[in-house]
Amino acid sequence: MNPALWISKTGLAAQDAKMNAISNNLANVNTTGFKRDRVVFEDLFYQTARAPGTQLDQANMAPTGVQYGSGVNIIGTQKQFTVGSMQTTGQSLDVAITGQGFFQVETPDGDIAYTRAGNLQVNADGTIVTAQGLPLLPQIELPPNTSSVTIGTDGTVSAIVGGETDPAELGQITLVNFVNPAGLNAIGGNLYKETAASGEAVEGVPGEEAFGQLKQGTLEGSNVQVVEEMVDMITVQRAYEMNAKMVSAADDMLKFITQSM
Repeated sequence: MNPALWISKTGLAAQDAKMNAISNNLANVNTTGFKRDRVVFEDLFYQTARAPGTQLDQANMAPTGVQYGSGVNIIGTQKQFTVGSMQTTGQSLDVAITGQGFFQVETPDGDIAYTRAGNLQVNADGTIVTAQGLPLLPQIELPPNTSSVTIGTDGTVSAIVGGETDPAELGQITLVNFVNPAGLNAIGGNLYKETAASGEAVEGVPGEEAFGQLKQGTLEGSNVQVVEEMVDMITVQRAYEMNAKMVSAADDMLKFITQSM
């Protein structure tokens, strides 16, 4: 088999994977707290006919080698946790993280998941939950006769209850961070789970140490840049076309040899 056919096949697969990532990024351009994916590649092993620095004779050494590459491989996809654009909503339970950190939520199976999406709501029990109905951790409950809610930049939740004039403190929203956020496992629904690659979750108060502050009445939008994704899409299209043309050229070469023999 002509090695060019296999090399071009790896190129086609690589560009197809990158196009999938671009498509997902563009599909989630308006998803609250979404973080764009980047596909990471590496070149495959080389067939070495002569290693660089080979002794040609007693006095001369080869300045270069003879090595043939065998294509490209996908190392993985990487989430880019840059802060997205801030969108003012005016809703008291919309909260954005202006910096590093994740909200903690409890999943239906009792595990802890993490999210950047701060479009919070209140369920029938008065518990603050995410848009998917998952309770925020630590849990904060609003009394039935709550008239207004205030969330401070440090995560302190207070509210006017009943006919009182002074706000009552109801709880504290904390954030967590990871040594390697790119190592988190994205499970959909704007949620991530801890892995061995991400390191253990470190909990803290918003605004302290490396944690970002909270901003009430604001949501963090997607960090996808449409123009950048469109440029990447055009580049991928051209690369895919060139790899496909290479397959056609290698096939024509094999056909010529077959017909000439």
